[in-house]
Amino acid sequence: MSLVADLTALLGPAHVLTGADADRLSQDWTGNYTGTPLAAVRPADTAQVAAVMKLAAKHGTPVIPVSGNTGLVGGTHTQGGLLLSLERLNRIRDIRPASRLAVVEAGVILARLHEAAEDHGLYFPLWFGARGSAMIGGVLSTNAGGSNVLRYGSTRALCLGLEVVLPDGRVLDLMSELHKDNSGYDLKQLFIGAEGTLGIITAAVMKLVPAPRAHATAALALNSLPAALTLLNRLQQASGGLVEAFEFMPETYSRRLAQVRPDLGLPFATIPPVTILVELGATAPALCTPDDTGIPPLTTLLQSALTEAMEEGLIQDAVIAQSEQQRRALWQRREAAAEITFAKRPFIDTDIAVPLDRAEDFLTGIHARLATLAPDAETLTVAHLGDGNLHFTVFPATPDKALHDRVVSAIEDVVQSFRGSFSAEHGVGLSKLNSMSRRKDPVALDVMRAVKQALDPANLMNPGKVIPARGSN
Repeated sequence: MSLVADLTALLGPAHVLTGADADRLSQDWTGNYTGTPLAAVRPADTAQVAAVMKLAAKHGTPVIPVSGNTGLVGGTHTQGGLLLSLERLNRIRDIRPASRLAVVEAGVILARLHEAAEDHGLYFPLWFGARGSAMIGGVLSTNAGGSNVLRYGSTRALCLGLEVVLPDGRVLDLMSELHKDNSGYDLKQLFIGAEGTLGIITAAVMKLVPAPRAHATAALALNSLPAALTLLNRLQQASGGLVEAFEFMPETYSRRLAQVRPDLGLPFATIPPVTILVELGATAPALCTPDDTGIPPLTTLLQSALTEAMEEGLIQDAVIAQSEQQRRALWQRREAAAEITFAKRPFIDTDIAVPLDRAEDFLTGIHARLATLAPDAETLTVAHLGDGNLHFTVFPATPDKALHDRVVSAIEDVVQSFRGSFSAEHGVGLSKLNSMSRRKDPVALDVMRAVKQALDPANLMNPGKVIPARGSN
């Protein structure tokens, strides 16, 4: 029997998609990668995932896991491989308020976990624009970041345990609920951020935190990025580390936002050189209980710190949200970043990280390089400034692949000069394989290849992603 016939017998015809039926899973969110899979399968549970893996191994067919398909780097692209969708593994198995954890399957949509945690007065602190479609398996496989990394860390920091199906179909049970366990290698860390190249994450134990009872959110106008970093440190000290998000939007971003999404408006009548979106969150009643005017002390704390900064000339203007509606409006402008970025083509999208105090140096350095390399190019930057992650996009005048490669290499040069990373939170997939070849430590690549060979000797798990072939560039 063929693999498709075997899979149909295992899962039923409704859950083995071929041809046009598989199209919705065959193209990535950016539209840059459109594949032609042998089929797309939709197993219902871990046992069926394991059975699919055994069949794929028997037939020697590569398997490419797909979650919410919101990736930006071609991580789910295939020609002739088997797409394995996790969308039916969508159960929240348990929420344990006393332990502040959730046991969830890989197909649980991020927003659904937010809602389920909220029902218990808790919060899953991973937050970004695609939360309405991104799934737990995908955010673990890419070690997603988002806006709250500053306070809570990336997905890796939020995971206690994993369940993983290995390439040969064995189920690896790492579903620990422990905060401390020194019994050998921390194997779960191999699979977080591996983009499905070592196995398929089917379930996880995720940390929850007390839901903030009050937020204080503001848009700030500043003259420079270094001033913003100074302000961040001041706010962290003044609030006792309550800053949850500190998002950087320079003038080019605001102008592009006004052009593409005029319905969202802008916080200031005149666009400043730098706009910062800052948010503090608190749970303590002393900071969350509104005063006689209806204002929580947390907001008063932020107002006081901003007033002091304004008197010093550190900031020029501020708009503080006075309601949940106003808070959401401020966040909508930041979360439109992907939409306004990919509305213009051609684009060269990068996702870099540098030490916090080198963000300005990076922007100065790369714009100097671009003045020679691509003088007609436009740029767009938006950043999670609190953790040094910049989304830097270049819009060249023409779709010239050679120019694309030169621009990416120049960005890598500047990033590497500060010991930064060319990949911060979106993953490597296909689009950053050349960067891995050029910039990743050769010894690190050898170790990664050794791990891949040990766990997936037949190279059937999402082949061609993350780890570049030897000698490639």
